[in-house]
Amino acid sequence: MQEELKQYRNQCYTCMRPVSTCVCKHIEPLQTNTRFVILMHPKEYKKQKNGTGHMTNLQLENAEIIVGVDFNKHQRVNEILADQNNASFLLYPGKESFNLSTSNGTEMNVFMGQRPYLFILDGTWPCARKMLKLSKNLQQLKRVSFDNTIKSKFIIKQQPESLCLSTIESVYTVLNLLKAGDLENCETSKFLVPFEKMIAYQLDYMSNPDHKNYSETAINEIAPKDQYRSTSQRRTILEN
Repeated sequence: MQEELKQYRNQCYTCMRPVSTCVCKHIEPLQTNTRFVILMHPKEYKKQKNGTGHMTNLQLENAEIIVGVDFNKHQRVNEILADQNNASFLLYPGKESFNLSTSNGTEMNVFMGQRPYLFILDGTWPCARKMLKLSKNLQQLKRVSFDNTIKSKFIIKQQPESLCLSTIESVYTVLNLLKAGDLENCETSKFLVPFEKMIAYQLDYMSNPDHKNYSETAINEIAPKDQYRSTSQRRTILEN
């Protein structure tokens, strides 16, 4: 019955993508010690086809999505924060943040404890800043960050800078840093596969002359961004 409903609606209600580009067969959820709370801006929630927050949630056993902007009075968020058995942190850059890239395993373990909850703001940078500005309970959290040395592969989406990462790429980076510090032991080699398949599907559409989103200048392979795009180049970044 569920499969019939998916076909009827022409959308997979697991990965939230069109049935023709469903990535569910590439989803392999990881069991992690860290619990991830993806705070998703409503605008990001509407961009389900190319949004990576939902995909990140599917790839993690210990993860949940909470949609909103102001989380001050959000019952679930405050429930997590109020539990004294939890150690809650916000993944957000800043001078006062705990840098995973420059910390060893002992430092990580002391800082993050045995039951860490990592809150992630899922939205554009302007949306994320607004979410943080309105949510005083999130402002009080200790922050975690990392030194980004990779370039995003999210070439089908306009980003402020080439080193800005999508949600799934950020979580992938965090997991690998925690693995290096012996706080995680999950296998991350396939974590980005659904993300890469999503991009590959999109590029196929953009390079197909018979598709409505065909672009003669479309990039035809997944590669790290060399720079963020100019206004004229943005027109080739289309959604199917």
